[in-house]
Amino acid sequence: MSQQRTLRKFAPQVTAVALATIATASAVLYASRTATALPQSTDTVMAVSGGPGSGFADLVESVRPAVVNISIRTVQPTSARPDNDNSDNPFSRRRGQQFGFGQQPQMREFMERFFGETLPQGPRGPMEGRSLGSGFIIDAAGLVVTNRHVVGNADEIEVVLEDGRVFPATVRGSDQRTDLALLEIEADEPLPYVSFGDSDQARVGDWVIAIGNPFGLGGTTTSGIVSARGRDINSGPYVDYIQIDASINRGNSGGPLFNNAGEVIGVNTAIFSPNGGSVGIGFAIPASLARNVISQLRDSGQVARAWLGVEIQAVGPDIAQSLGLDEPRGALVSRINPDSPAARSDLRTGDVILSVDDEPVKRMRHLPRLVAKTPAGQPVSFNVWRSGKELTITATLESLRGSRQALSQQEREPSRKLGLKLSMLDETNRQRLGKSRNGVLIQDVAPQSPAARKGLRPGDVILKVGEKPVGTPEDVLNQVDLTRANQQNKAILLLVERNGDQRYVAIKMG
Repeated sequence: MSQQRTLRKFAPQVTAVALATIATASAVLYASRTATALPQSTDTVMAVSGGPGSGFADLVESVRPAVVNISIRTVQPTSARPDNDNSDNPFSRRRGQQFGFGQQPQMREFMERFFGETLPQGPRGPMEGRSLGSGFIIDAAGLVVTNRHVVGNADEIEVVLEDGRVFPATVRGSDQRTDLALLEIEADEPLPYVSFGDSDQARVGDWVIAIGNPFGLGGTTTSGIVSARGRDINSGPYVDYIQIDASINRGNSGGPLFNNAGEVIGVNTAIFSPNGGSVGIGFAIPASLARNVISQLRDSGQVARAWLGVEIQAVGPDIAQSLGLDEPRGALVSRINPDSPAARSDLRTGDVILSVDDEPVKRMRHLPRLVAKTPAGQPVSFNVWRSGKELTITATLESLRGSRQALSQQEREPSRKLGLKLSMLDETNRQRLGKSRNGVLIQDVAPQSPAARKGLRPGDVILKVGEKPVGTPEDVLNQVDLTRANQQNKAILLLVERNGDQRYVAIKMG
């Protein structure tokens, strides 16, 4: 039996499959404001360069005091059934009842982890949950960087130093879109700390060292190399991950990734794994991004972003040829949001944005990251392709208003709950369906999602949501929103085409 491959964020008891999101169809762009650099100090931990020949012992000894274990305590309210109860699978219920595992947490975790099942639970009172993660100190006064998914909605957080000292911690700020959090602890004396390095200088093949708290074992060091740069793991539009082969597991989340000079060039965040353990494919948030986010969290407790207000899609070979582009590049503007900075500029639907302030947009997903470098209120120069020639257009980004976050297509709630990654039909699929036919392509299906349980697969095409034909991912999401608003707690009915056959599929999102 083939094992299911998943992307996992790996704090024990907090491990979660990263749900697929709407990635290629369109996106609303944001920008991060400029933040002051983190303070430097002569008290920072001094590292000694190392390598495979001489080993990493001196380097690890110098930086390890600044790496911490993070212990989380949460209290779960009374519940009759867990939110992720797989009630559609009677085999899961029978197995749990047959062997009497239902109320034993250790056996429940064993069954869910190794058999991929969720066992039912009866009514229960408040339960205490504990999880573990990693982090690192970046300031002698006690500022600690970790992943947001490590601390989550914790009721109590403790930071454990290498020498065994334990400090209660508070969350100074966190950022959901980059999965970063900044904690604060108070000590009677300056604490050892490490500094961010320049992750942009890291090359594929460079040696890296990861230190963290896998499976609650405490300070554990592993080494490897940078395997790839600019990885997209469908976690949002802002992070190009560093891929590494240093062994990291559940509990390494939030720990530092060092270069051979002892500088932090990444924050270990996720693994690609068929079995929940390391198979040599891990992902770290680059320090070039983390530094700016952490600076803002330190200064204000939140990350300020600006808004451009366009939805974009990838430029494939067919689109590039039809527009007269020499090669597939840039980001195609598929929609301009009303009353947005883009609407107040000369940008038009159908423009292909080729660069932002002279920095090239090589792929669609590069555009949000380039825009994010520009603070709100500052004019931005866009080089666009329109009607067979290049034009320069200026737009001034604006701050998001109130609590409206103008979520991108990658972050729409219905897509996450359905577990679908959608895109426009390419020419091959459109010819297969008939050129007059509309539809939306399913690019990926998240494991254990409502869509996966109903048998939907990548390559399927959604023709209708309810009775409404759909032609774009936005159509699907809007119809799902409308259906749920009018028929709460009822299933979403999809007409799906596969290999020339059509069938209706009803998906209950809960």
